[in-house]
Amino acid sequence: MLADWNLLSEELQLSLTDAALARAVETLAAQAEVLAAEMEAGALVDRGGPAALRLFAAVVRINRKHQLAPAGHA
Repeated sequence: MLADWNLLSEELQLSLTDAALARAVETLAAQAEVLAAEMEAGALVDRGGPAALRLFAAVVRINRKHQLAPAGHA
């Protein structure tokens, strides 16, 4: 598999890496939102978590948007 990755152009590697990072950010933020909703619904013990989780989700998304740059322009 590693050899296959190395055969890809640098531009394609950067593009795939960026797409994977974007998906990871959205996955983390979505999970934080789900946990916050579960706490609010009473399914999980609420110890101030929903607000903290929503803040975490917002920070992750904001940081991701600020780090966007065209591939190859690092």
